[in-house]
Amino acid sequence: MKFDALLFDFDGVLIESEYLGNKHIADFLTERGHPITPEQSMANFMGLSGRDFLDRVESFIGGPLPDDWSEARMAENERVLAEGVEEVAGAIAFVRSLPADLPKAVVSSSSTRWISTHLAHLGLSDVFGDHIYSGAEHVTRGKPAPDLYLYGARQLGVSIERCAILEDSPVGATGAVASGGHVIGLCAGLHCTPGHDARLREIGVHAIAHDFDEVRRLLQV
Repeated sequence: MKFDALLFDFDGVLIESEYLGNKHIADFLTERGHPITPEQSMANFMGLSGRDFLDRVESFIGGPLPDDWSEARMAENERVLAEGVEEVAGAIAFVRSLPADLPKAVVSSSSTRWISTHLAHLGLSDVFGDHIYSGAEHVTRGKPAPDLYLYGARQLGVSIERCAILEDSPVGATGAVASGGHVIGLCAGLHCTPGHDARLREIGVHAIAHDFDEVRRLLQV
């Protein structure tokens, strides 16, 4: 193993939630007079959380969010939490193949409730234990700031320079590269359209993987 710890983004890395979530956003905004495609939603909002996410949506539509935004988003989140989301192809087998004593954490813009619930759906709760960290809950500045990656590394007791980071979104990759970790841009999810890998390379990721077999080769595990 080339590194002492692994930091995983979650949505779009372990579960196929990026396209699903952005399709809901696009459908909602389009129905309320703000036409946008799922692809445009991903390009503009993917990887953001909290106030940064809401500010970006309001900037895109040129005004305040519709009154029923929060209610609609909450209902969709609850539906998805109850039903679960499929894995990114090969994610479960890859995580299960890692040495049990290798420090690993999830570092995501999503809430810890979202992460832990979906890890349970995937049968991976035991792998990460308490090392589930949210940009909206554990740090003041979420992605694209590097703070969440640095926080995750500290909680694992490993220098960020000895951590490999799996990221799929441009926002996440920006923060991951800034943290000083070794960043692998993962383009395995259904949301990764042609040119996604080139965009991540422009941000400065150290390597690109189009599936988890490539990740395994890059990490030498």
